[in-house]
Amino acid sequence: MESNFTYFALALIAGTGLFILFYSFKSKPQPKTDIIFTEALNAMVKDDKRKAIRLLRDVVKQDSDHVMAYLQLGNIIRDEHPNQAIKIHQSLTVRPGLSVELKVDIHQSLAWDYEKINLLDKAKSEAEQVLKFEKRNTWALQFLLSISEREENWDQAAAWTKQIQKITGKLSENDLARFIVYKGLEKLKNGLTDEAKSFFQKAIKSSKNYGLPYRYLGDVYEQTRDLVKAVENWEAFALRDIESGSQVFGKIESALFDLGRYSEVENFYRRILEADESNFEAIIRLANVLEEKGEDSAALSLVEDVINPDSVDVRGEIMKLKLSLTTSTPVELSHQIDSILEKLSEAKNA
Repeated sequence: MESNFTYFALALIAGTGLFILFYSFKSKPQPKTDIIFTEALNAMVKDDKRKAIRLLRDVVKQDSDHVMAYLQLGNIIRDEHPNQAIKIHQSLTVRPGLSVELKVDIHQSLAWDYEKINLLDKAKSEAEQVLKFEKRNTWALQFLLSISEREENWDQAAAWTKQIQKITGKLSENDLARFIVYKGLEKLKNGLTDEAKSFFQKAIKSSKNYGLPYRYLGDVYEQTRDLVKAVENWEAFALRDIESGSQVFGKIESALFDLGRYSEVENFYRRILEADESNFEAIIRLANVLEEKGEDSAALSLVEDVINPDSVDVRGEIMKLKLSLTTSTPVELSHQIDSILEKLSEAKNA
């Protein structure tokens, strides 16, 4: 959620500027804390967390009534110290005289806090609190929808989807297809496989480029041991939803192995890479396939091409190390391990 506090910062900078402008016309001196707060917001926009935290702490030290400084301080420290963020934001809920807008922001922040530590019931409660203040708050509805999806509560997900559509007045083909998928998933949950299959097929007809129904239709075919159609639908899902497609990579490999068609796995990953050449999961799996075929050089070359020396991501280096175990000298392997350890250290200190 790093972009969230950046969004708030931009809005707050504009609001703070108007505040300063208004009082400057009245010839009143600008409070020192307002200047520091503006500097903190600028630091947030520049993603300089350390400076922003230092400045915000300075603000609240000088002015314990500065609610916005406390709010943003909690938002910034959420990723590394979510429990502290919760304490800060909870303390704001009992402040008297808060505007409705501020109450909404506080409970929204608490929802993100609880989601961060996977306390989804409490996260939902905070989002529902937002809806008590603003019945048509689309952020809260989208947040509750996302949690319903994570919990696989498809009836509730469908209900939130309906509310969002009612408020926005927008009903895209994908929205309609997703709603139909939810109905199918509820049938599947209750063991009604044929009815579920019918809903997934209906969703595909509604929006052929929407990936999700293909994923679950593949699962249905897997249950009935029609692995050919399962693979067809899983691949359709993976190619339409590149970001989530890796969820079915293992299923496709296992099914093709059972069908005696494991040689087709390589071509599948190459099709994925044609659609997204930076798909790291597909690159790693393709490298494994090439290694199994005895094409060690091709596998190593594939992995080396995607290693970014400036990135702290070590997955590429680890895969390279694995592929080098039988071909590199102990000294070369030692250098690779040193490089991985150095990156891990950089990531820890970042």
